[in-house]
Amino acid sequence: MQQYGNISGVSDVAAYDIAPTYIDVKFHNSARIYRYSYTSAGESHVETMKQLAAQGYGLNAYINKVVRYRYEK
Repeated sequence: MQQYGNISGVSDVAAYDIAPTYIDVKFHNSARIYRYSYTSAGESHVETMKQLAAQGYGLNAYINKVVRYRYEK
């Protein structure tokens, strides 16, 4: 996994991994890895999350406000 940039310094996102149809997200407060896929969260949301992860800013807020629990089980 790649370490999240965390430009704001307050994100709960620790790391992420990008694949063609999903993004895996690891949070500081959990050992679990959450997979947001085209199937679970929708293609447009996953693509937005990929962009936010790459820029190191806004991913945690986007997850909390938009996709929340739409990760794969």
